[in-house]
Amino acid sequence: MKKTKKSKNQKQTSSIVTTISPVLLWMIILVAIPLVIVFIMGFLTRGIYGQVEYIFTFQNYADLLKPMYVQIFVYSLWISLITTLICLVLAYPFAYFIANVKAKYKVLLFMLIIIPFWTNSLVRTYAWMIILGTNGIINSYLLQFGVIKEPLKLLYTNGAVILGLVYTLFPFMVLPLYASIEGLDKSYVEAASDLGASPLQAFLRVTLPLTMSGVAAGSVLVFIPSLGLFFIPDLLGGSKTMLISNLIQNQFLTARNWPFGSAVSILLIIITIIFIILYFNKSRNKGLEVM
Repeated sequence: MKKTKKSKNQKQTSSIVTTISPVLLWMIILVAIPLVIVFIMGFLTRGIYGQVEYIFTFQNYADLLKPMYVQIFVYSLWISLITTLICLVLAYPFAYFIANVKAKYKVLLFMLIIIPFWTNSLVRTYAWMIILGTNGIINSYLLQFGVIKEPLKLLYTNGAVILGLVYTLFPFMVLPLYASIEGLDKSYVEAASDLGASPLQAFLRVTLPLTMSGVAAGSVLVFIPSLGLFFIPDLLGGSKTMLISNLIQNQFLTARNWPFGSAVSILLIIITIIFIILYFNKSRNKGLEVM
């Protein structure tokens, strides 16, 4: 009997290994090895002509403490935080509305979220440049109707960058919120109303706390990508907006300082891991509280 169980366990283990082996192989080739290369390169030296010299140094990471780079990191976190908050404020009512409409309308509303994904995000960013430009759609109509006398400066501003980030990342906030609100037990809200709570009180004290898992998941899905979408600040912000993603791009493509670019990339990865760990710890503690 014991031998039979042992052989069955061995077969199950062998089957699992066989199943996940291709995935592990691709993860090692496409994720693990590139990360190791980037990590090692962060400790190397840039040559006179932009080549990588195999001279070990901590200078690349020490340079990250320079005031100029610290300012870029803080500003990047600030832009990402604003983007996340705007997405949350706009997405929560939309997700709540989808969760409470009839099933036949949900498909249409979800299509409104999914359809933009059919077009490349870079193309959609160029469309925003046409809309916000000095001779763009908005300025043209405002001038035509006499609302303004000269074109507004809408493009190449921080507002344009935030608008582009919000537009691109909005669906990533809606979907987790919808899943969380859809799974909410409505009897809790009804009980709060029966006990005399107003709709606002019921939302703040019942609905919102019970859907915080969706809020946390959506915030992570928006905050982390907003740190790495370099083409949106590059196109909509011009040279006036320098975020951590643009710094990495410039170091690899323009300055040809791959070691320092690798060090900045590792810093961005560390920031990402920290937020993911905080999210999972929060989710785990929330699960323990429910239990």
